[in-house]
Amino acid sequence: MQRHILKNKKRITLISAILIIAAYTSHYAFHYEPVAKWALLIASIIGVAPIAIQAFQALRVKVVSIDVLVTIAVIGALIIGNFEESAIVTFLFLFGDFLEQRTLNKTRSAIRELTEMAPESALKQMADGSYQEVEIDEVDIGDVLRVLTGAKVPVDGIVLTGEGHVNEASITGEPIPAAKAPGAQVFAGTILDNGTLHIEAQRVGEDTTFGRIIELVEEAQDAKSEAERFIDRFAKWYTPAVLALGFIVWLISQNIELAITILVLGCPGALVIGVPVSNVAGIGNGARHGVLLKGSEVIHDFSRVDTMIFDKTGTLTQGKPVVSEVKLYTQDTGKTRSYLASVEAESDHPLARAIVEYLDEKTLYPVASTDVVKGGGIVATVDGKRVAVGNAALMSQEGVHLSDEAQADIARFELEGNSLVLTSVDGQLQALVGIRDQIRPGVKDDLARLKKMGVKNLVLLSGDNQGTVDLVAKELGLTEAHGNMLPEDKAAYLKDMQNKGHIVAFVGDGVNDSPSLALAQIGIAMGSGTDVAIETSDVVLMNSDFSRLPHALGLTKATASNMRQNIIIAVGVVLVLLASVFFSTWMNMSIGMLVHEGSILVVILNGMRLLRYKPRV
Repeated sequence: MQRHILKNKKRITLISAILIIAAYTSHYAFHYEPVAKWALLIASIIGVAPIAIQAFQALRVKVVSIDVLVTIAVIGALIIGNFEESAIVTFLFLFGDFLEQRTLNKTRSAIRELTEMAPESALKQMADGSYQEVEIDEVDIGDVLRVLTGAKVPVDGIVLTGEGHVNEASITGEPIPAAKAPGAQVFAGTILDNGTLHIEAQRVGEDTTFGRIIELVEEAQDAKSEAERFIDRFAKWYTPAVLALGFIVWLISQNIELAITILVLGCPGALVIGVPVSNVAGIGNGARHGVLLKGSEVIHDFSRVDTMIFDKTGTLTQGKPVVSEVKLYTQDTGKTRSYLASVEAESDHPLARAIVEYLDEKTLYPVASTDVVKGGGIVATVDGKRVAVGNAALMSQEGVHLSDEAQADIARFELEGNSLVLTSVDGQLQALVGIRDQIRPGVKDDLARLKKMGVKNLVLLSGDNQGTVDLVAKELGLTEAHGNMLPEDKAAYLKDMQNKGHIVAFVGDGVNDSPSLALAQIGIAMGSGTDVAIETSDVVLMNSDFSRLPHALGLTKATASNMRQNIIIAVGVVLVLLASVFFSTWMNMSIGMLVHEGSILVVILNGMRLLRYKPRV
């Protein structure tokens, strides 16, 4: 019976509203009091039922909740025959609860959207080699699955056979489909745009990257901040205090209606709902914009950050070396480019891949007698010529003379932060290639926005050489820059900043920077939702888009401010209402409850503003 009543709270609220309208219509339009009286009495009884059940359930676990206050007040109003007051109070309380639940459901829509994107079935290879569609729960690690064009990838896995392009926007936020071939990683919840893939399941169900994203958002919205814990403690003592105040007023004044009015007006409903609404709305906004905030405690700390420390590679830079400049010292540039591309095509070194991608040569020569010189490069025979590709030390070893022009170019390339690849043909220097990691587009503007938001210290810590680090810091306008930093050096620097009283956020790629991500008050991971990023950090920029960082900081500041506003509104309304009971003649239970429920609506609407938040700078 109790469950049935609570399940139909919305219907009860609607019926109460209809009965109250009928009562007022009978009273003012037809002047027929019996119908008005009975309509208000029935509205009071059915309206107080779910409230009384919730009060009873709270008392069973030794909690004196707001429902207890309202139940006692309504029963008291019924005893003294004030059916109008009791009916209106129950309706307004139920309507306020309806608004609260609707708001919370709306702010949790980010979770529902993510959940709806999760795959529900998969084509699984059976023992006889055929493929059958099974529920996603029936897929185990090691199973072979077939993914057809237009279908969702059901699990995290490795491509065994087939090629295609996968839309990974749900994981990385990148709109351009990623090419997949045997050996490539695929993620659950992504969509195969074209082709057919056969994959081996590596992580299934809640263990997939997509599953962890959903779990993270759910945990974040359920987590309580220090402000919410304070309000819980406050409500635990506040409610009995209001009961005691009402009892004392009754003892002194012998005015039961006044005592009941105090119980109604003292309900701190707006205070209890105000902070959670702000918290859930803020986290919901972040989830929609690819920013996962792990709870409202993170919001509180992040909003006060005054120092941000950045890793370089993969954070401020794209994490992928590309050719920045090429200098040729020969007239036959076509053959030199072909020789260089032919040799580098034999290597899987990141610098070699960058050169091959940049040159994009159609004519490649067979490469013979390849000799890999450790720490130097490659020496090979190409088109009957001895071709050496590597650093300056390899050129010296090969007896290659470096002209004044070449030495000046080398010095300039190094000063600009390039890694150098030199090419000689039969002992003659033919080419100099400069390769460096490129700064993410728009990062300079994003850092300027962070400064405007109150981040005083922007610090770069990198394992790269100091010269390169200084160049990046100068280009981006950072406060400090330190190179040759090992992970333990970064952690030590971070501790020192904390000891000086700074609130520090560390932004890294979530892999080699995990000690600093865990140590900082706020760890912010780039990395497209990798395991380390999700588990170690407090904030995850799921699409590795640096421009989301100012949005995240601005959102936490707005959310923290919104929480404070709601607390002030809620406490202020209760104080005004209680003062009005003693110092005015116009205040009564119905007016007080209307103002009280109005304050709940105000804090809810104020919190919902966060759903539409966008940074101003």
